[in-house]
Amino acid sequence: MAYRKVRAGHGSLRVRDLENEELHTASLELEWDMEKELEEPGLDRFQLECVEHQPVSSSSGGTMDPDLEPIQPSVSPHGRFERLQEDPNYVTRFSRTVPKGQRQNWTCVAKYLLVGVCVFAAGLLIGRYTFSRVQVKEEPIADTDVLEKIGLGITAEKIQALQRDFDSLSDLTEESKVKYIAQRWKEIGLKDVQVTKHMALLSHPGPVLSTIVDKSGNQCYLPSGARCEKQFTTTSEAFAFAAYSAVGNIVAEVVDVQYGSPEDLRHVQASTNVTNKIALLKLGGAPLLYKLSLLVELGFAGCLLYVDPCDGSFGYKTFGVTLNPGGNPSFPKDPRVVGRDNLYNLTSLLVQPISASLAKMLLSASAMGQGRPCVPMIMPPTSARKIINLTIENQVSFKAVHNVMGYLKGKTNPDRYVLVGSRHGSWYEGALADWGNGSAVMTQIIAFMMAQTRVGWRPDRTIVFCSWGGTSLGNIGSYEWGKENALVLQSRAVAYVSLHSPMTNSGSLQATASPSLLQLAGEIQKRHSMSCSRGAGCSVSSVSSLQTPGDANFFSNQLGVPTVEFTYAEVPKTERALFLSEAFFPPESSLGETLDPAFKLHETIAKITTEAILRLATDPVLPFCPLDVALNVQSKLKDETLRGLDLLNVAASLRENSTFFQSEVMRPANDPKERDPAHVRMLNDVLRDLEKSFLIPTPPAGFYRNILYCLSRQTPRFSILKDALEVSWHNSISHSQNLVYSAISSAQKLVQSGLDLFENENDNLK
Repeated sequence: MAYRKVRAGHGSLRVRDLENEELHTASLELEWDMEKELEEPGLDRFQLECVEHQPVSSSSGGTMDPDLEPIQPSVSPHGRFERLQEDPNYVTRFSRTVPKGQRQNWTCVAKYLLVGVCVFAAGLLIGRYTFSRVQVKEEPIADTDVLEKIGLGITAEKIQALQRDFDSLSDLTEESKVKYIAQRWKEIGLKDVQVTKHMALLSHPGPVLSTIVDKSGNQCYLPSGARCEKQFTTTSEAFAFAAYSAVGNIVAEVVDVQYGSPEDLRHVQASTNVTNKIALLKLGGAPLLYKLSLLVELGFAGCLLYVDPCDGSFGYKTFGVTLNPGGNPSFPKDPRVVGRDNLYNLTSLLVQPISASLAKMLLSASAMGQGRPCVPMIMPPTSARKIINLTIENQVSFKAVHNVMGYLKGKTNPDRYVLVGSRHGSWYEGALADWGNGSAVMTQIIAFMMAQTRVGWRPDRTIVFCSWGGTSLGNIGSYEWGKENALVLQSRAVAYVSLHSPMTNSGSLQATASPSLLQLAGEIQKRHSMSCSRGAGCSVSSVSSLQTPGDANFFSNQLGVPTVEFTYAEVPKTERALFLSEAFFPPESSLGETLDPAFKLHETIAKITTEAILRLATDPVLPFCPLDVALNVQSKLKDETLRGLDLLNVAASLRENSTFFQSEVMRPANDPKERDPAHVRMLNDVLRDLEKSFLIPTPPAGFYRNILYCLSRQTPRFSILKDALEVSWHNSISHSQNLVYSAISSAQKLVQSGLDLFENENDNLK
């Protein structure tokens, strides 16, 4: 079978006959000579075309009317194919010519009818019909059976027992934990289990607590607001620190910068010289690393972090944060980080989290979380700024970080991976450790799937189960393993399913997903809400593509792999509270015992996640929705100050091509009567690579490289355009528009090349 060779902007799609290839070990055997493998005779190879991106023009001319309205919701009540009929103008708006092979199907039928006049031909046709039925009759039924067994195989009682086992390990070393997890996975039937080891620089609290001394009264305070002479007695007090902060001592004036937004900082700069001052900064509103980078650029020397009680009840507690963007921080990876003067600090700022009560004293604020509506904490204009002595005593040391990797090999596409990740560590140790619920859910899912393999079932794609180490200090285990295997993962990882925090409280069911998987996440949530045992609260759920913390970061942010995560969490009180999840607040007690005593919510998360894994690992056509990606792009271009005609035109082209691709290529591939394995494999490679088009090289600190992820639910826009508009000394608006244009154009060319490829295939088969 011959295929036209064309080229893609972010890499190539290659068809390989690897069904009999042995499963990779934990290192994925990067020493394999990939080029030699691709040169083996008999392998079909092709590349998707991407023409050179044209620069964004400032001209307002042009004849194309992109017509952004109406933009459909990201999650349709119908399926990804039925939803195409929701647009009444679909037939007239998308007038692309049907491929020749499809136009001439009636000719082929006529030929078969002509030769079917003889008995032999009739018998041949019957035999062909019987054979085609045998080929496709079992797979969908088997997968449906597995989905139906989820309700029986996954129970709250089993998850509760597993979590109690894992909670008993909280005082052990990480190496002891991973040995136990690996052994447990093997006992329940997972045969290929590996433990990987990575040396990394880890940050810890110092031998004494950081202190804040008010020079006006010479009063010494701990981060919690307690006096220094009071000895701390809780684990949470010891872990109220900023990992990888600069260390030392500074005496300076405290400046109220509120949330540290560009607008807040402009207001402060108008009246104050901020050089070498200490910023009093509220957590939330934007990524912490982004806000800290702005403070460094303006000349601040230190920063005290706190949570306004108006944004959440967490404000009354001390907490911890990490300043590590990801991976082993002992090697400089990002020369744009301002102030890095050695291998141990990721910022020149002395950073310390404090409680809201201490922040109230430093602000001389009159209220703290009071009033209806709640009155935000702010320094009164008549109050004199306090001068403090800030001392930070953090330490660093090189230690091993371990991962546990387990492989369930696929039967038809073993070289395509669905990764499922949880963690075996947390910010707090001992009784306050919170990693057990994710590990319990993961282990229960493994046990369920291994039980199905004993009766003959196997996934089509390989499922890689991952238990990560070093998550709280900056996703160290997942980053280091991912970087070591990046070349393989870029072409073989199709999705990442996260179990980072299945439950943070008994709020509502929420899903965070890549735009490609919004439809799948919404469908699964809707199905399971009907059987939820929590009454009216079950119907309150949301699906979004927000930046979130966790080990999914490397795969979505560095590789452009579509990700999805389900969790029970509290809906933020305000839009500014969205990034409070970056902080590590001490739990009151065991989440399972207090918030979900019957473990029914854990059971729901386990069943929903299992269904997502099975769909991703067994659906012949990956359950991705390219139209949702196109709609996501158009929704981010609604702001008239940030969009130009060129951006609107290329976004409209992406929507048109995605709609046609979903209707005329993906829909037939889902029909067992028309399904061709080579056709489906190429189709899935196009879907796999779509989000890779949206990776940009150098985003602002704290922002994802994958620009499809946004910072706000209420005002979705491309984060780099927002930064260019609000921070004049960063990239110009035109430069950021060029980056967005290049990404959209690359995605549009990828989908277009996929359409051309399959049209050419039909011509060859004619």
